[in-house]
Amino acid sequence: MTIKTAQFIKGIIGSDEILKDGRKQIAFIGRSNVGKSSVINSLVNKKGFVRSGSMPGRTKQMDFFLINEDFYFVDLPGYGYAQLSEDQRVKLKKMMLWYLFEDKNPTRKVVLIIDAEVGPKDMDLEVLDMLKLYELNVIIVANKSDKIKKSEIIKRLAILQGQFPEFNVILYSTKTNEGREQLWEELLL
Repeated sequence: MTIKTAQFIKGIIGSDEILKDGRKQIAFIGRSNVGKSSVINSLVNKKGFVRSGSMPGRTKQMDFFLINEDFYFVDLPGYGYAQLSEDQRVKLKKMMLWYLFEDKNPTRKVVLIIDAEVGPKDMDLEVLDMLKLYELNVIIVANKSDKIKKSEIIKRLAILQGQFPEFNVILYSTKTNEGREQLWEELLL
């Protein structure tokens, strides 16, 4: 995929006209610090395009990025161990649930990012169950695959594929761009 333009449009926390402009939306979701922003940076081939940090919980809104004037990447806040107050965590959870399950947008895909080395956590599996229940178009990306020994990579992929039998799991590395072309193929289907 050739990226001609990629720009941040806005961050939202609720209903907004951007949700209804007819463009396809590709939402990136996963635990805090799993690399959602880094995967987007890798896909558009621009370091620092989406701000990320080593501290969990940096993203606190739904950030919309217009790609090639054609579709949006939507960077959602991470779930899990973000260092936020209980009130802030509840607000983020409600916002994401509303976006994913109540705002009916037929042009949406969801990229669920898990840690390839750690594997899915209970919260990842709960989120995936909800995504399946609502029949959303889901792509599973196992990020940080560069942290796995080369001799273990095939075994790790088999384990992940066994955990997600109805999905094609894409091993991904933002450092080496492993899986980048495969993910683009899935996104453009």
